[in-house]
Amino acid sequence: MTAMADGGLAEAGERPRAALRYRVEGMDCPSCAGKIETAVGRVEGTEDIRVNYGTQVLAFRLDEAATPRAAVEERVRNLGYGIAPVEAPRVVPGEAGMAAEDQKRGSARRPWWRGTKARLAAAIGALAAAGFATSLAAPSLDHWAYLPAALLGLAFFSRKAVAAARAGSPFSIEMLMSIATVGAILIGATSEAAVVVLLFTVGELLEGVAAGRARAGIEALGALVPRTALRVGGDGTAREVPAASLEVGDLVLVRPGDRVSADGEVVEGASEVDESPVTGESVPVPKAEGAPVFAGSVNASGALQVRVSRPASDNTIARIVRLVEEAQEAKAPTARFIERFSAVYTPIAVAAAALVAVAPPLLLGADWGTWVYRGLALLLVACPCALVLSTPAAIASGLAVGARRGLLVKGGGALEAIGRVRAVAFDKTGTLTEGRPRVTDVLVLSGSERTVLGLAAAAENGSSHPLGRAILERAEADGIPLRPAKDARAIPGKAVEAVVTGKRVTVGSPSHAADQAALPGDAERAVAGWEDQGKTVVVVSVDGAPTGLVAVRDEPRADAAAGIRALGAMGVRSVMLTGDNPRTGRAIAGALGLDVKAGLLPADKLREIGALKEKAPVAMVGDGINDAPALAAASVGVAMGGGTDVALETADAALLNGRVLDVAALVGLSRATLANIHQNVAIALGLKAVFLVTTVVGVTGLWPAVLADTGATVLVTLNALRLLGYRFKGVAAHG
Repeated sequence: MTAMADGGLAEAGERPRAALRYRVEGMDCPSCAGKIETAVGRVEGTEDIRVNYGTQVLAFRLDEAATPRAAVEERVRNLGYGIAPVEAPRVVPGEAGMAAEDQKRGSARRPWWRGTKARLAAAIGALAAAGFATSLAAPSLDHWAYLPAALLGLAFFSRKAVAAARAGSPFSIEMLMSIATVGAILIGATSEAAVVVLLFTVGELLEGVAAGRARAGIEALGALVPRTALRVGGDGTAREVPAASLEVGDLVLVRPGDRVSADGEVVEGASEVDESPVTGESVPVPKAEGAPVFAGSVNASGALQVRVSRPASDNTIARIVRLVEEAQEAKAPTARFIERFSAVYTPIAVAAAALVAVAPPLLLGADWGTWVYRGLALLLVACPCALVLSTPAAIASGLAVGARRGLLVKGGGALEAIGRVRAVAFDKTGTLTEGRPRVTDVLVLSGSERTVLGLAAAAENGSSHPLGRAILERAEADGIPLRPAKDARAIPGKAVEAVVTGKRVTVGSPSHAADQAALPGDAERAVAGWEDQGKTVVVVSVDGAPTGLVAVRDEPRADAAAGIRALGAMGVRSVMLTGDNPRTGRAIAGALGLDVKAGLLPADKLREIGALKEKAPVAMVGDGINDAPALAAASVGVAMGGGTDVALETADAALLNGRVLDVAALVGLSRATLANIHQNVAIALGLKAVFLVTTVVGVTGLWPAVLADTGATVLVTLNALRLLGYRFKGVAAHG
């Protein structure tokens, strides 16, 4: 194996430390990153260890004179993870005899239901179902009927628990589950042991599915840049070459409809470029000689020749990918509640049970049978079954309630985080607005409104420009028939022209119309007023004479203002972060009643999110590619349902119905779920505390201990099911 090495010295006199980067497969939850970091940190000669859970990358520096890199790789494999240098093909952990198949197929491409965890969950579920059927048919075999399911789960998780313990994490969640299962088996509660390992396996499986979908977002970003480009040679001939081979200074041809293959500057041609994938600008931007263009944007009308200004490894999309990865890495992996609590709870509980079993007979000469019995009962009381179920049961109910309303949340961690946010940052285009321009105003200078719209629609017929589509949609809505047009042509960045009923009709910018004929005073005032409101104005002219004005704007969603008010009533501040121009941003924000930061590129949005996070947890709501870094960097990212695939994959939650009000609904649901979790934890620990005392003093024995543990589990489950009746107060009327 090889890995990247810098070979440099940290300080004079020190031995060189290789900078290594590995891809680690099999991380199903953020706590996995903590286990790997702890294990690698215990290896002599390692330093500067970073585990990026989002990208599955392990980076560290290693003194290979002290420890060979193969020893570090083996340490990670022993934890149950696959590891390979970032340059190598992906491999997967060889668990349960499935390594060969997984390595051939590659875990990143394998459907989740064919993975190790899915097959394990299916096997445990089948054994548990068979045990249930056997116990009904032969109650005397109840204990043995469930034992195979419990032992299968125990064999899988205890192996990982032992490996983690040897690597420095003795009280991992696998250890917690192993102790709980062993305790339940020892006192004969094999049915409970089987159910616990089954639910835990299913939970681990779902976390792995969510993690895989999130990682797919980064891969989707790279697909925005075309694989090939038309490089113009010294003889003026354009030849297709791999886009990755482009170098600074190369000249490339971008035809109408093509995606720009590299960051650069226009050296010849004029056109309009749709930059919404990169900047969020809702209207195509005119480009002429000297104008910059971004990789991943789409050329609309005219051919452009672009001189490359950045290599493929540093173009706009590549930088966005790095921003997403860095934002995910900045999210320090926090251990789940159960793991944090088990670091104290598990060793104390196990030690207390052992002490109760052996101390009185050894120190006081008490009866061994009595105190071993009490120790086993205490171990069952200490069994964290109800505690383990308290959080996932509430989370499952919360996710089900959200799904009924179209609120897709990718895991319990995201659902918990949403309720803690104190600020929400919104993208504008496609998030607070509909995402497509609409005709808002028409000023008639000659004739009627139907005449003005009819002429404009005839000239724009067949246009793919958002402004043209808006005019065509308005004409269709008003029932205005389309007149035949001929000799249509586009003047890039200025106007479209066509001959309609023998007259040349032009639909263009106010400046272009003014070059043909002066606009009346009331028309100039209307243009100024509408542009101050963030609207785009076009002038409809017939044979050079202006006949009317049409104003177009991407209007706010119908529920946007109500959604902002609902968040305010919950004590959550709202702010708009948009790549659109400041004038449009101020106009939309003023109408909705929230703060605004406009003219932002992806890196600028990331900086603003960082500033907000310094004050309190923040959510980012967006729908575009340019929102991906901010979605990843925020405490929680929320994508609008109509947004791009990358935004949906990168975000922690998605609003499938595209309603701004659903952001407030999501916050309310999260807060209700958090309250339910707190109640469940109190129930689980409260009952155990009571029975711990009564068991030690001999008031209650083994069967009351079983009832205490089972009762706590039932109560926790019932309380979690109560969350299914949650009502979205304050937003239902608008939803």
